[in-house]
Amino acid sequence: MSPSGGDAFNHALHTANVWVADVESAFGTNDRRFAQRAVRAWLHTLRDRLTVTAAVKLGAQLPELLRGIYYDGWEPSRAPERYGAEEYVRRFSTQAAVRSTQVPAIAATVTEVIGQHMSPGQLAEATAELPTDLRDLVTGATTAPARPGAAPTRGPAADRVALLEERVGDLTAAVRALARGLEDGRGDHAGIDQTQVTRAARLADEILVAGGIQHGS
Repeated sequence: MSPSGGDAFNHALHTANVWVADVESAFGTNDRRFAQRAVRAWLHTLRDRLTVTAAVKLGAQLPELLRGIYYDGWEPSRAPERYGAEEYVRRFSTQAAVRSTQVPAIAATVTEVIGQHMSPGQLAEATAELPTDLRDLVTGATTAPARPGAAPTRGPAADRVALLEERVGDLTAAVRALARGLEDGRGDHAGIDQTQVTRAARLADEILVAGGIQHGS
């Protein structure tokens, strides 16, 4: 049986903290905020480069609070944004507040850690959609960007995109307070509306359905 109320929030917070702590450990630092920025930048820059279906499948592998951060600000109607390695580096550098020369090593380290927490093959399936130069950068097969990306193309069908955007907006509102708890490093759930835990989980499932992904697949 799934946890509910305060237990659900504590479980979600603990799981997200484990993932972030593993990233922090991989860098050999005690700077939790740096690790959080690196994870957020990694999630958003990879998400925006994927198709809607691939992005939703990747999101399904994340714990609840990181899933909320992952979907925050996502615009399915623009997916995929077909940028290359140079633009990826620029975006990652801005979001993580690091130098562009640091991005390849940081991105590759986060990829390694996140991949260890996901089901076998799931992350490789997502990165397989990337152009070679960007895939090599994200996975650590190269240390420098190669060339700009191709021109953007149209996203998936409008009705499906509209439904996804509605669900993403709802989920963002539901998880923002929970994600703030993670980012602030809080270990308790005082002041958190526990109904948001259940609502966020339900909305996340609806995103999977809207994206054509079966829950648990």
